[in-house]
Amino acid sequence: MRRPVFIIAEAGVNHNGSLALAKRLVDAAAGAGADAVKFQAFKAETLVSVGAPKADYQKRRGAAKESQYRMLKKLELDEKAHRSLAAYCGKRKIMFLSSPFDLDSVAMLDKMRLPIFKVPSGELTNLPYLRKIGRLRKPVLLSSGMADIAEIRAALTVLVGAGAKMADITVLHCNTEYPTPFKDVNLKAMSTIAKTFNVATGYSDHTAGIEIPVAAAALGASVIEKHFTISRKLNGPDHAASLEPDELAAMVRAIRHVEAAFGDGIKKPSPSEKKNIRIARKSIVAARDIRKGEKFTEASLTAKRPATGLSPMLWPRVIGKKARFDFKKDALIKL
Repeated sequence: MRRPVFIIAEAGVNHNGSLALAKRLVDAAAGAGADAVKFQAFKAETLVSVGAPKADYQKRRGAAKESQYRMLKKLELDEKAHRSLAAYCGKRKIMFLSSPFDLDSVAMLDKMRLPIFKVPSGELTNLPYLRKIGRLRKPVLLSSGMADIAEIRAALTVLVGAGAKMADITVLHCNTEYPTPFKDVNLKAMSTIAKTFNVATGYSDHTAGIEIPVAAAALGASVIEKHFTISRKLNGPDHAASLEPDELAAMVRAIRHVEAAFGDGIKKPSPSEKKNIRIARKSIVAARDIRKGEKFTEASLTAKRPATGLSPMLWPRVIGKKARFDFKKDALIKL
């Protein structure tokens, strides 16, 4: 994660169980300029009970009476599919990531030498899972949807206690509602997390549109994660709250513009504006014709563009001095 803002295009389960569609998502993420594309690794039988209900947002795009288990079973990507996608990401020169949702998936991704491990919001209170992630001693992205400060502290304690380094952990502020109402985003909480734990922070976004992740980048997020899809019209739990490829590209461009605007923090004229200093600033000039030997007064002088003569900041040094030459109106004053 070498950029000031590391952008993760969250494909999630928007492949609908199709490897071909998953590769199209990789193409879209790479084309948009994202740093990484992320999928999800899970086995339905170890993730959810057979009769577990769906969340409201999951019911909107699919069979409302279908169990969460049946829905997720159709969205699994096995190890073979993961390896195929990782290889394809290598060809497209974009980092491959996947969020594990169970212990077996953590082991699978570790075997694949995944460079970064993302802890989904739902696993933040899963102590055995957190211990296994911490023991990997790899960079961790900890998503904090639905969590309060105490729960984040507990999760960090488990991760670090198991072997993870705090310097390798980035906590992602998040709201686990799809789409998230703007009034519930609470972007200021990202700063609270950073100050409370002295940890790197980022933002995992589920709002509609691109404004909030761009704002998060402006507020200092080091990681931005955003769901995307080939089309919001597709059936599936996350499509409706996802960006389409052109919107993802627009978000990446906007964040890169914000990133470029960060600068080094030193207040000084930029290379692009230096040429305008003479044009926009002013010099001390004669407000009327002035004769040689006449004293300069407030009434006889004024300040006008361009800034090719004495700066108006030297005004006190000029007032009261005698003119050494005749000056026509608008002429630059010389001492």
